[in-house]
Amino acid sequence: QVQLVESGGGLVQPGDSLRLSCAASGFTLGDYHIGWFRQAPGKEREGVSMISSRAISTYYTDSVKGRFTISRDNAKNTVYLQMNSLKPEDTAVYYCARRRRDRIANNLTWSRIGDYDYWGQGTQVTVSS
Repeated sequence: QVQLVESGGGLVQPGDSLRLSCAASGFTLGDYHIGWFRQAPGKEREGVSMISSRAISTYYTDSVKGRFTISRDNAKNTVYLQMNSLKPEDTAVYYCARRRRDRIANNLTWSRIGDYDYWGQGTQVTVSS
């Protein structure tokens, strides 16, 4: 069955870095775009970044541009989110998700939650001094 498992979260101080991993199984990772989302307490889930199946295209929400980098290693069935210069407002549960193949991804659509069909369980990232 399709599974996505996030790891790499933790408690860090402002300015620190973390790398999240999303391990995929049960499908061919290289056939799918993958997104990272986050949800802070009391807030809606929001798109953080997305990478296309062959890593040709990447998208980021404005608040993380220049600080976060998404990448993937299809041979290792893993997608990464490198997070640098972390801020307290980055505190959230981070989820990876598989994008439906029948949905076009562009800079207007990549963060639509309904365009993703499988989700991981999430990993907590807390940025606090």
